Amino acid sequence: MKAKTRNMRPRDYRDGYEEGYRLGLCEAVMRLNPPVAGACRPLKLMYIPQGFQAIDTGVTDALQQLVSELLIGSPETMLEMAAHELPGAVLVMNGLHVFPENHLEQIAEIRKLGIPTAIWFVDDPYFTKDTSVICHHYDHVFTHELGCVDFYRSLGVNSVHYLPLCVNPQMFYPRRTGPQYQYDVVFIGNAFRNRTELFDELAPFLHGKKVLIAGGFWERLTAFEELSPYIKDGFIPPEETANYYSGAKLVINIHRPWEGGQDNRNSYQLPSRSINPRTYEISACGTLQLTDVRDDLGSHYRPGKDLDIFSNPEELKLKIDYYLKHEKERRKLALQGLHTTLRHHTFTARLPRLLDVLTAQA
Repeated sequence: MKAKTRNMRPRDYRDGYEEGYRLGLCEAVMRLNPPVAGACRPLKLMYIPQGFQAIDTGVTDALQQLVSELLIGSPETMLEMAAHELPGAVLVMNGLHVFPENHLEQIAEIRKLGIPTAIWFVDDPYFTKDTSVICHHYDHVFTHELGCVDFYRSLGVNSVHYLPLCVNPQMFYPRRTGPQYQYDVVFIGNAFRNRTELFDELAPFLHGKKVLIAGGFWERLTAFEELSPYIKDGFIPPEETANYYSGAKLVINIHRPWEGGQDNRNSYQLPSRSINPRTYEISACGTLQLTDVRDDLGSHYRPGKDLDIFSNPEELKLKIDYYLKHEKERRKLALQGLHTTLRHHTFTARLPRLLDVLTAQA
């Protein structure tokens, strides 16, 4: 033990102390904001997950506290389960990607049984070609995208509700990480056009920093060869993502572009106004977030208080440089972001709004 201690560099001591201090403060914030569920409603609810672990697990855990009985179905057999169990309502997550071709036929038959149905679109507005059709088949439509509320109403859907996304704090939370997860700057996500353009601009600036860029399609970068030492290719599971967020000094959040093209099915070309789930997940890990701006960001977080923002590569460079050199300021924003997230943006805090709609009809 003594030999190991003698070999440690002064920077190791400093970084270890700062990390331990940060985690202690995060623990204090979490103790001040324990998970609190709303009243349990006398409702037998059937939930159909899509397979997004970070979202489905958060929804399931919250609903188990918020309704008297929760059934977990599957896209392939939801009609069979509904006919057998006769739940008070059915909630479908997204209705995209993994759902079978007879998805809407099953929903029609479920409604014929007198069972109210609801869908929560969490990929809006990137699949309006599909959701513009799906929305007509449900009694209630919830969307995380502020800009889609009037869109669905214009299509003749009567019950449309804005329900922002949020986070599961049992999955995304501050934790001690090993050196393999500790970076100065982290970005996790696929290489959409706006993201590659930004990192092409950042490439020379990132030299000499410990950087992780993780996700798919980063070979699209013009500066791919220059940035390749920083790139971890492929999907990063939620638990590992939370490790990287927790181990980072700061995390960059770049929202997906809404314009059509090879990465979207937004045939109605609806602009995206709402923040992504990553916004909540980064802050839930007690790490400073530098994010680009969406219209409703200020309704959920306070720029300069809970996180910080950038509007172009030069501003991002200045803020990365500043916060890497100013630990106290970085930690202050990260802790306030954690507090705001735990207080307002968990699934147990968010889902009562959805249940109010379902139980009002019942």
